[in-house]
Amino acid sequence: QVQLVESGGGLVQVGGSLRLSCAASGRVFSNCAMGWFRQAPGKERDIVAAISRGGSNTYYADSVKGRFTISRDNAKNTVYLQMNSLKPEDTAVYYCAGHADYYGRYYVRGNEYDYWGQGTQVTVSS
Repeated sequence: QVQLVESGGGLVQVGGSLRLSCAASGRVFSNCAMGWFRQAPGKERDIVAAISRGGSNTYYADSVKGRFTISRDNAKNTVYLQMNSLKPEDTAVYYCAGHADYYGRYYVRGNEYDYWGQGTQVTVSS
């Protein structure tokens, strides 16, 4: 089992930056592919970024390419999402998720993930 706890959300102005962290408990974090999802009010939960268990493979949604960076530190059992040049449309609850993986790949569908955090609110004001 893996428990995930997100932190780092908050209120930021347009063009600002935030770094989200997701701390994992449990011994299997380094064997998990990780992902960040977000859900805005009235909308579906969408993939934002994903990373393979070793960190060598990453995926970004088109809407965040060039602005967001996903990374992980397996020694600290933590995955990060650095968000720059934030826009009002980035406002959402952000969730991290984990998938026990044996292939060294990333995953982009929510139903592929086994573990979820409780979410952290990100609000970008204009």
